[in-house]
Amino acid sequence: MFVNFDFVIVGAGSAGCAIANRLSANGRYSVGLLEAGGKDTNPWIHIPVGYFKTMGNRKTDWQYKTAKDPGLNGRTIAWPRGKVLGGSSSINGLLYVRGQPQDFDHWRQLGNKGWGWDDVLPYFKRAENWKGDNPCKERGTHGPLSVAPTALKRDIVDHWINAAVAAGYKKTADYNGKVQEGVGYFQLTIDKGKRCSSAAAYLKPARSRENLKVLTHTQVRKLNIVDGRVTGVDAVSHGSQITINARVEVILSAGSIGSPQILMLSGIGAAQDLAALGITVEKDLQGVGKNLQDHLQARPIFKTNLPTINVETNSLFKQGMIAMQYAINRTGPMTMAASLGTGFLKTDQRLETPDIQFHIQPFSANNAVEGPHKFSAFTASVLQMRPESRGDLKLRSANYLDHPVIRPNYLATTLDQQTIVKGIQIARKIAQLEPLKSHITEEYEPGCKVGIDDEAAILEWARNTSVTIYHPTGTCKMGSDPMSVVDARLCVHGVENLRVADCSIMPTITSGNTNAPAIMIGEKVADMILQDMAK
Repeated sequence: MFVNFDFVIVGAGSAGCAIANRLSANGRYSVGLLEAGGKDTNPWIHIPVGYFKTMGNRKTDWQYKTAKDPGLNGRTIAWPRGKVLGGSSSINGLLYVRGQPQDFDHWRQLGNKGWGWDDVLPYFKRAENWKGDNPCKERGTHGPLSVAPTALKRDIVDHWINAAVAAGYKKTADYNGKVQEGVGYFQLTIDKGKRCSSAAAYLKPARSRENLKVLTHTQVRKLNIVDGRVTGVDAVSHGSQITINARVEVILSAGSIGSPQILMLSGIGAAQDLAALGITVEKDLQGVGKNLQDHLQARPIFKTNLPTINVETNSLFKQGMIAMQYAINRTGPMTMAASLGTGFLKTDQRLETPDIQFHIQPFSANNAVEGPHKFSAFTASVLQMRPESRGDLKLRSANYLDHPVIRPNYLATTLDQQTIVKGIQIARKIAQLEPLKSHITEEYEPGCKVGIDDEAAILEWARNTSVTIYHPTGTCKMGSDPMSVVDARLCVHGVENLRVADCSIMPTITSGNTNAPAIMIGEKVADMILQDMAK
């Protein structure tokens, strides 16, 4: 079976949905959007707290797992990624963080023209429909993506924020402005109590366009390449082999795992690795799958004498009342994002910008898939925003159904080790200050077994317990050096009619959650493509 489009977009995630909307908007071009997962009909996708149900669910999550990681004392950890319309924006924690302006200026300084803060800010603004009380020239108010301040509040989070201020950190009214530093509440991709995924924001309004075709349950096996030019893709759609032709371009937006995997399956990658698997080499690009970066979170947990979600949901009656509240008013705990409070802080005041981020959660659990603990507690999750450590991923085989081998290489450098230790120490310091201290009954993790000043023991606890906070990036990095994969217009080096547009193109990870930058990348590449078509 053959299907023809002008543009074929592989992956209906955060970036892919934005690209599909913008390219199909003028009606000049036919657009095929391919998604390996299904439609976003599961009601838990649209209920903000539904990430507890969608992560780990094979119908909505790729269910990747890392290889045993030396930095985590040989542990293997889960890496949830969205496998559904909206991609990871349909199963994430709804947290909206652009990153620091310096992140993007650094990209530009690396030689990526057009990717500085002043270049990308218009695309953040074009995406946003900011619902806050303090609109300013830094925020967009007419975009498709609803972004709102956290409506749900909890006393324990207020106390943490005020204790952080007592520790010398400042409050921030808008961490998505020119200055990220400070503590406060998160901003969310939420609209009237429902998740605003990329699919809801970009795809739903465009589905009626005759020139846009969305193919779900359609997984790409490989790109079709003739004389260095991509002509389309081979895929399996609802169990049947299908060839989808692209008259103009193929855009890979399959994410930091899927995009490099498809490139390598198609013969684009490190020649020696591909040849070893019997894959014909189309283009020797050593950087495909390299430069892998992620945010690793350590999760100090504190028992408290205040009610938290743990005890607010510990009976069927309470759960029923919460469900009723949500059904009637779209309010209450079911509108809760993965975290309520946040802090962008410096571990050393000599630093130019914050290097750690807190996620303050009025609940505690072993992980996002399991239910909360039985006791009342909160979590002060902390991560290093710009890790030095670099990992990689490689094909396990030439079979497109086999997940690649993911090696994050966490905590591989001295700076990364020192930063996570300092972050945990700051979490403990804030817990010792009022108005928070009097509401903490016990430090549950790391606990008294790990001395407050024992850096070696703190690091060992971090290695034994830390997990991803779901921000893989960098595996098809943008640049002009020998290890780069795409240029500043996101065209794959040495291959015609092929771009990559998702978080894999980041040369360095942004300072914070990555959904907002992914959507910005989709907005920006769509403009680039339309500009190129107009030449």
